[in-house]
Parts: sequence; C-alpha cells; structure tokens
Amino acid sequence: MLLEEINRFWKAGLMEKNKKTPLFAMIILIMPIMTGCSDRTPKVSDIEIMQQDSEVYSFEKNDSAGTERIAEILSDIYEEAAGTNTLGSPDIMRRMVVRLGENGYAAVDSGNQVDMTQAEQVLEFCKAVDEKETDELTIIVVMEMGIRKYDLKTEDGNVNIVRGYYQYDRNGSLQNRSTVSYPADFWQYTEEGYLIFEGSYFSDESYILTLSDTSEHTTLRIMPLDEKCREYNRKYILPVGYEQNNLFLCDWSEDNFGDLDFYDLFDRFYPMLCGRPVPYTADENSGFGAVYQVPEELFENVIGAYFDMDRETLRSKTTYISEFAAYEYRPRGFYEAESPDIAYPEVVDYRENEDGTVTLQVNAVYPNGNMSKEFSHITVIRPFSEGSFQYVSNEILLPEGNHEIWWHSHRLTEEERENLYPEYFGEESPNPAEAPIGEKSEPVSILTAEEEQGLQDEAMSAAKQCMELYKESEIAYPETEYRGSHCLFIGNP
Repeated sequence: MLLEEINRFWKAGLMEKNKKTPLFAMIILIMPIMTGCSDRTPKVSDIEIMQQDSEVYSFEKNDSAGTERIAEILSDIYEEAAGTNTLGSPDIMRRMVVRLGENGYAAVDSGNQVDMTQAEQVLEFCKAVDEKETDELTIIVVMEMGIRKYDLKTEDGNVNIVRGYYQYDRNGSLQNRSTVSYPADFWQYTEEGYLIFEGSYFSDESYILTLSDTSEHTTLRIMPLDEKCREYNRKYILPVGYEQNNLFLCDWSEDNFGDLDFYDLFDRFYPMLCGRPVPYTADENSGFGAVYQVPEELFENVIGAYFDMDRETLRSKTTYISEFAAYEYRPRGFYEAESPDIAYPEVVDYRENEDGTVTLQVNAVYPNGNMSKEFSHITVIRPFSEGSFQYVSNEILLPEGNHEIWWHSHRLTEEERENLYPEYFGEESPNPAEAPIGEKSEPVSILTAEEEQGLQDEAMSAAKQCMELYKESEIAYPETEYRGSHCLFIGNP
C-alpha cells in the first residue's frame, strides 16, 4: 500500500511539488509498527517514551533528594487532582507552578500558559552566560503527569544541560523515566521574552531510525504575559491553531474570504460547536478515500456559527450538490498529510474596539525551529454576550525576506486528483461518490521488483530492531477531552 501511494505521487508529479507529504505519510503509516499492537494508535505528539539507560542510575542517586522534596511540596495538590481527575487542568498547573515558586524554584508549565515564578533567577543566569561567568540554575517544568527538571551550569559562556523527566506513580512519588545530558549548541534569550536552547545526545533507539544523535529543543517563556492575552488565546486561537487549516495562515476578511478552505474549517469547527469529533472519517483506502454528502443544514450551521457569511458565498467556495441539498465532503487522506512539527499560536497583545470586535496580535512560536516568533498575524474576532463569537478577518505579517509556512499542505485540486486516480475519472469510470472503495487498479511502479523488496526488507528490519528496544517500555497517553456548546444540528449526520 505504501509503495503504491508513493508511485502515484511520482506519476502525478506531486512528489516534486510537495516533497514533505509522502515522507510524513510514511511516518504515520509506520508508527503503529514502531509502537506495537496497541488498541489505540497514538499521535507522535501524544507519546512519551519512558526508558532508562545505564547513565541514569548514577544520576538518580545524587538527585533523588531533590525530586523527593519537589514531590513533597506538590503532594497535597497532586492528591487533590488525582482524586478529582483534574491532573493537567489549567488551575492545577497554575497552583503547582505558584507553589514551586513560593519554595524558591524557577518554574513554569509545559504549555507556557502560566507566568514563570522566580524568573529573576533565569535572567541572572542568562546574564552570567553573556558575561562568561560561572553559575548554576534549576528550572522545573510542570507537566500533566509529572515534571521536567533542567539543571543548567555555565562557565566561560558555555552551557551544559542535564534534563530529567519524572512521572508520578500511584503514591504521588516522582519516578525518573529518563535523564540526558548535553551541551547547549544553541542558546538565546529572545526579544519576545523566551529562553530557547537546543542540544543533542546519543540515543540507541533514535539512532536506529535517524543514524544521528537526538536533538532536543526547549522553549520557555520567561517574561510574564497579560492574562487577558492568554484568555483570548485559549478561547479564540488555540482551538483552531495552525494544523490542517489555513484560517490564520492567509489574508481574508468578511468582504473577501480569499483562499480559506471551508472543508478544513468544518473539521476544526465541528468539535468546537458539537463537543465531539467529526463523524465523517477516512476509510481503509488511504488514497482516494471516502466521499460523503453532508446535509446542508449541518454544514451551513457549523460554518455559519463562526462566520458572518451568506450561504451563496459558502456554496461558491465548496462543492454543493443541489439535487441532494448537501455538500460533497472528502476527509484528508494520505496525499494531503502535513508535518506534525508545527508552530503554535500565542496572543501577545489585544485591542478592544468600539464596534465590539477585538483585534488580536498573535505570534507563531516554533520550538523546533528555535523561534519565539516565526511569523505574526492580526486576527479580528467578534464576541457575543452569550459566549459565542465569529471570526472577522486575518492578516499575515511575515518577516523580511523569503518565508514559507512550509508544514501546511493544501487539499488536492480536482486536476491533481484526476492525475493520481485516473481509474475514478475516466469516461467509463464510476462517479467518485459511487465508486467502490475496495477496487483499485495496479499502479505502474518506478521501482524494480528487487528495489521494492529491498525497501520492504529494510523497513521490516528497522521495525524489528525498534520492537526489541521498546518491548520493555511504557507509553503514556494523555487524556483528551472535547468541550463545546451543543451542536446546532439535531439528528444523526
């Protein structure tokens, strides 16, 4: 199946146009093999591999007293959260960060949603780095199920990091799950108030996959941020984000909706409005995939909840089937995969306007690119008294020089789809909406039979090695909840 889809890309000329898509799709397809036969296939971002190596034990002996003290400081908050199933909630994370600060620790949460405590310690350490003095610093990052502890040392302008990951056990103790040490190859305190550092360390399991050391990026907000900015971000920007949609990645307004993809926005808005995942999912054919007819009432209610637009405009930018009073809808598939490595939005300023709208200035923070502002955008929203709201406009503010929002993949055009799947579009072919999913034509391979077999053998060999490495490992899956108001459409979609 994997080779078949790659060959389709070459035949359609899409590999050159969007080289990243097949690679990311291959990663997605091989992840279930790498992680074993779990009942749930996790996202890459959901996985925290907890495996100790021989270097951990000596460090644990010296550090156990420090982590025991941290666990004791947080014990009553942890017990309350564990008893009420609120671990990872904003309130619990905030209380833990504040408690650590009261006990002298520089601390922040993993999502940078709480102002760092004892930030002056970090600023003093950064000053010592700049002036090539000797200094030490510990930073605690509070996570849903544990903490990350960074022990930093600087001398002659160089910084060395020891990073430990600790997870709560059933008794509320912090157990070491991994510890690594590396020099900071990149170190910067940015204009936006972030401390960013990066370094690499050797990992057996990572080396099998990449033939290189493991790179680790850390991005921590040091300077405080207006709580109103965070409130606006959580309510209006983060629920949509930058993944598999272009709401904040292009210029548009209520007078001209530009290049907005309303199918991607249906995917994002439906859970926000209805409180559950989109029911129109891809089938076992990861290529051409399923085609649905979404009732006009549902599609228009979902989009209309967040935009002030008439149905004629919406229908002109989508495929509307009048005889069925429905919108044609295709879930994203193999050929439209995006990189999971993307920026996240952070509202850094706002202006409440006389007409009731709110103008938000948003920075795209990209940890793996060591950037606290990859680009910015100005987004205007229209809040209503009952808690609902509409998006009014968006304007991208790019940095000087060439810039590409490289992770985003547009949905295939009809021409690209025809080139990839001619068997569904020929004169004697069935209508795509009626085509039997299970029937496929054999693609013309760009590889010889020997080359295809060689690739398959290499993939299986790598998978077997990784299974050996991970067979004793634990995988943590954070809880995910969908929250939203009651869906406007009543009935089964």
